[in-house]
Amino acid sequence: MKHVSLVLLALLNLYFVPVNRTTPAPISTEICIYGGNASGVIAAYTAAKMKKKVILIEQGSHLGGLTTGGLGYTDIGNKYAINGLSLDVYRRIGKHYGKFEQWIFEPSVAEDVMKQYIREAGVKVIYGYRVEKVQKNGNKISSITVQNENGTMQQVNASMFIDCSYEGDVMARAGVSYTVGREANSLYKETYNGVQLLEGHQFPDGIDPYKIPGNPSSGLVWGVSAGTLADKGAGDKKVQAYN
Repeated sequence: MKHVSLVLLALLNLYFVPVNRTTPAPISTEICIYGGNASGVIAAYTAAKMKKKVILIEQGSHLGGLTTGGLGYTDIGNKYAINGLSLDVYRRIGKHYGKFEQWIFEPSVAEDVMKQYIREAGVKVIYGYRVEKVQKNGNKISSITVQNENGTMQQVNASMFIDCSYEGDVMARAGVSYTVGREANSLYKETYNGVQLLEGHQFPDGIDPYKIPGNPSSGLVWGVSAGTLADKGAGDKKVQAYN
């Protein structure tokens, strides 16, 4: 019994030995791009093709953002308005399907195309890190510090930073002014900004907003707000489900 107790004590001592975390040495590059969505990938590809040293930081584990995350039905409108590398993306996707270009596609196919760009340009990608701090020299960003889910911090120094993330976290931490929500028409003398009420996308007559039709005490169905309807063109702090 004494022998077993000593073994358990030794194991507990090993278990609770503090781990000395070493901070990785700072990384230096010419251009640091934060956000590995489609715009981030193309920005990294373009910069690398211009013979710049580039690092791309992606918060998750996949490249391409919404393009490779499930949004495979492109809202193109007039396809002839799409040119440059944007058009090249759809033509590369088209090759997979034996077509000249393809606007509706499987997300995995789009992700393979994003990886093609990274391989061709030789871009270094850092996955799984989110920005925690932005360091500036005057009005210019000199470095950012990113952190992964294990708490490991990594400093990246660069001559130029490009925030391609959907959230704009580098931009915000750098002190750049921004707006959340819809601006009012009156702010910039616009017509179609702010709250829009009656021009389209309205429920037909007879749709009941209550969980039990005709019974307000039953509560509102999901997605219906009890708030006061704002004036047409008014601003608010609400955002879409995603941009």
